[in-house]
Amino acid sequence: MSSRVGSMLHLCAFCAAFAAISAFVTVSARAQGDQEKGDKPAAAKPHPVSKSGKKLLGTDDILRIKNISGAKLSPDGAHVAFTASTVETNPDEPSDEWKSRTELWIVPLAGPDTAARQYTHPEQNVASPTWSPDGKRIAFLRGTPDKEGERQVWLQWLDGGDPERVTLHKGGLSSAVFSPDAQKLLLTATDQPSKEEDQRKKEKDDAIVVDHVLKMTHVWLYDIASKKETRLTEGDFTVSDVQWSPDGSHISFTSNPTPRADDGDLTAIWVLDVASKQKRRLVSGDAPTHTARWSADSKWIAYLGNARAGGVRKTDLYIIPADGGSPRKLSESFELDANTPFWSQDGKTIYFSSESRETVQIFAAGVATGTVAPITDLPGTFQLADITHDGATAVGIYSDPQRPGEISRIAIGAAGAKTVTRVTNLNRFLDDYAISDTEVVKWRSKDGTQIEGVLTKPVDFDASKKYPFLLNPHGGPTGASLMTFGSQAQLMAANGYLVLQPNFRGSTGRGEAFAAANRNNWGKGDYEDCISGVQSIVERGWADPDRLGAFGWSYGGYMTFWILTQTNMFKAVSPGAGLTDLAAMYSQNDIQRYMRWFFDDKSPWDNYELWWDHSPMKYVEQVKTPTMILQGQVDTRVPMAQAQEFYRALLERGVPVEFVLYPRENHGFTEPRHIQDRLRRYLTFFGKYLNNPSVTDPPGKSTESKEKAAEDQDGEMN
Repeated sequence: MSSRVGSMLHLCAFCAAFAAISAFVTVSARAQGDQEKGDKPAAAKPHPVSKSGKKLLGTDDILRIKNISGAKLSPDGAHVAFTASTVETNPDEPSDEWKSRTELWIVPLAGPDTAARQYTHPEQNVASPTWSPDGKRIAFLRGTPDKEGERQVWLQWLDGGDPERVTLHKGGLSSAVFSPDAQKLLLTATDQPSKEEDQRKKEKDDAIVVDHVLKMTHVWLYDIASKKETRLTEGDFTVSDVQWSPDGSHISFTSNPTPRADDGDLTAIWVLDVASKQKRRLVSGDAPTHTARWSADSKWIAYLGNARAGGVRKTDLYIIPADGGSPRKLSESFELDANTPFWSQDGKTIYFSSESRETVQIFAAGVATGTVAPITDLPGTFQLADITHDGATAVGIYSDPQRPGEISRIAIGAAGAKTVTRVTNLNRFLDDYAISDTEVVKWRSKDGTQIEGVLTKPVDFDASKKYPFLLNPHGGPTGASLMTFGSQAQLMAANGYLVLQPNFRGSTGRGEAFAAANRNNWGKGDYEDCISGVQSIVERGWADPDRLGAFGWSYGGYMTFWILTQTNMFKAVSPGAGLTDLAAMYSQNDIQRYMRWFFDDKSPWDNYELWWDHSPMKYVEQVKTPTMILQGQVDTRVPMAQAQEFYRALLERGVPVEFVLYPRENHGFTEPRHIQDRLRRYLTFFGKYLNNPSVTDPPGKSTESKEKAAEDQDGEMN
């Protein structure tokens, strides 16, 4: 029987390949005939525009957006180095592979934005820029022409010229930081296979024993002049976030017992004496500690910590003497999470950014008083990168619903600062586009809990009209939808949709109690939060109750799978990378400790009914809504089997369903054509079932379009 099935699969593959070739030949022959008749190529369609005359944002435009990250302030505070990523296409050769490219940029902090300068050009992607202490050079990681995946340290002079490769570490590097005297580089690198392991791999004698032979990341010291490498750490632990003490005598780093994602929050901070290579743990106990940052005089260390590993816990800010002692919590009375700390030069204040409802603000912790106060009151998100030496200016990446993230500065002399100065404007082309309005909306859930969300309105919104509506729950679940530029929501708004992104119970930005409110409650309270949000927008008269859709990714995929089993109010639903069978998911994924916390800290075999009660598969017989399932084929966070199970059930039960797999993609997509394909499928799928055809993009691929193409082809061949 199995051999017959295999033969049938090969036959089907041959038929599909033949059909594709035949279709190509038919289209090519028709095109050639048209040219022989003297027909001119069709003129390019004009770009769709809004009532104001500005262009509408399409998927081609989204791929043009430059995404900024890795901002680093120079030691003298005069410049900011950063990376910018975009998609490289060749308009002259549309069939060429599209590639995501990340390049090094530098901009004067004083501006103007036109002074931003790109220092590297599309060869290999750049990562992790860091300044030399004198501010004259920038080190960054980049591959070499023959080994793009093995990143080495390159040095770039601020005044220009070509970058120079300075390391050749086997297997490449994970990070690099200048020593305070600029003579050395502190490196981290993953241990490489032994000669025996390499030989076994060549011979394909390379069976993998799960959870064994894990490759750890360790610390190396590289002398720039002599090119000599010295290993500083080794052992059964893996290292990240290495930091020099300002006096150059010590380094701090964070360790994990293994590189497995499930051990990601089993963290501990260590301090290593560079001369002796002796290390000691900074804080005793089992509670996770991480993200250590030295004070300017090297006497104190600020760090972040959690009460325990696994599940949902507040992240607090602590300080401790660098030579040992008792830590002191500075964020005891602060209900939100602290993030990477930045010391003032006088050591009196520590700054950090934190999610606050739907925004990200800057906060200041007084070292002497232990009190935390807000410094900014912004309508968007400010990801803090540094504070200038005079303590007057915060530097970071700021985004709001009207603009993607740009390098920005803000004066922080007084609390409640509201004026941000954008130092870059790499996405200036968006000035020609109609960007829709976005606002925070609030409503009461079924049990009376106040819920908030981000509502993106259609371009040319008219409050007297009803619009097709899309519910878009966020992933996590420990995450949030923020008042930042959302290209996906803007694409939908350009095509006439209202988009609601609810911050249901379990979301961040409202303190630990709210973030933990979905424990033992997946698909229950958060579902009611979402549905009541939809009803609130319908009651405002903005959402057409006959044209409701929903889509989501990761936990948002779980929520949309769950929605399919609980209500028929939506005309179409598209879950992506979502969980369907939680008991099976527990063993299939890579974060068991995190998942287990949500279910009484018990594994499925010890608490099966609770896991099954919250699984969409338990209620799959109730699904009637047309469904489009999207999934990365090599997803290790939410493996493909979760989607397959639900798809098979709908298929056999006769529910309209499409299941789309993306080769090579993990949980987050990286290939530009796949990113565009996913967005276009949303437009086509919801356009069909919500009676709202795409305006900005051609129809996406679908089963239906393929069937019609096959019918057309049969007609041609007959």
